[in-house]
Amino acid sequence: MDASSSQPLTFYDFLDRMRNPASLDLVRSIKSFIVSFSFYAPNPENDGKRLQDFLVTMEDAIRDHPLWVGATEEEIDSAIEGLEKYVMTKLFSRTFAASPEDAKADQEISEKISLLQNFLRPEHLDIPAVLQNEASWLLAEKELQKVNAFKAPREKLLCILNCCRVINNLLLNAAMSENHILAGADDFLPVLIYVTIKANPPQLHSNLKFIQLYRRQEKLVSEVAYYFTNLVSAKSFIVDLDAKSLSMDAVEFQESMEAAREAHKAAGVKPSPALDRTATLAGQMDPGPSRKMWFRETDTRGLSNYPFMEAKAGELTVGDVETLLSLYKDVVTKYTNLCRAVKRLSMSKTETPVLVPLSEGTHASPPQPEGRTTNVNDKRGE
Repeated sequence: MDASSSQPLTFYDFLDRMRNPASLDLVRSIKSFIVSFSFYAPNPENDGKRLQDFLVTMEDAIRDHPLWVGATEEEIDSAIEGLEKYVMTKLFSRTFAASPEDAKADQEISEKISLLQNFLRPEHLDIPAVLQNEASWLLAEKELQKVNAFKAPREKLLCILNCCRVINNLLLNAAMSENHILAGADDFLPVLIYVTIKANPPQLHSNLKFIQLYRRQEKLVSEVAYYFTNLVSAKSFIVDLDAKSLSMDAVEFQESMEAAREAHKAAGVKPSPALDRTATLAGQMDPGPSRKMWFRETDTRGLSNYPFMEAKAGELTVGDVETLLSLYKDVVTKYTNLCRAVKRLSMSKTETPVLVPLSEGTHASPPQPEGRTTNVNDKRGE
């Protein structure tokens, strides 16, 4: 069974088993882990390690659990996949683009790509003419643009795999029809860079970081690791891209970038001042108070996470709206998690083991492959 068809069954089978009264101990462990995130300030690296350790611990618990007696390795793996999807969907607002640095990186990459889109051509990346097929690359671009529509690390990663497989198959077909000998990554990476620039996927930095931190490490291997690493390399190339990176005269590059900026200004496109402000404050942020200090109303160390605490209404701009909304959601999420934590501490031990349904807007199904070239039947590493 291919990955696209088995995944929904995987997830709903996991939820069904968690509704079984015999799963009470597992449900409590899962709920406790999710609630525990509200006790600490966001720290992506630490949060990622905690998630990885939790999945390993839960895999051992599931293997020894009566509900999985006699289960095959595939069934155990499916259960952990379902667990990863459930937990990371519930923790998405806390773990995705969790820091001002992430928002700043996303904005800078998106803005730079927007400028490059105005003049960059395949020949600037030394893509041979026999391999150029911008019409067909549209499919790869659309796959990559889907990455922001999903909340589970596996599904985000599948968007990247579909994109890369489309590119790889197109290169193979072009090479066979034109008798061109492919040079491996030397042919693949430039095309991926070009497709990424044409697609300008939303929050590219945060999506890659999210996958790297929260996708099961044992799944980031083989073909998956190769394609994912290539996209990380493509992102780094774009961040550092200048005239020396391209087959383009330095003066021409600078003039093209300046012309693109002027075009953006004329169209009313400009960087958000709010992002600059939060980026400046990022270095002053406290790494996170202890649980005891977090509950003290008189403690103000955590206020550096909220850069508008001292601002006056007249100082705010339209560009601040996006950041204010993000901060508002952060406050509400923390307050809600705290209320849930207090409520759960007082719950009876005879509580019925029912997992909280997924939040509105969550996609239960993974991104579907488009066309025959995506070749999602290959399950390696997914």
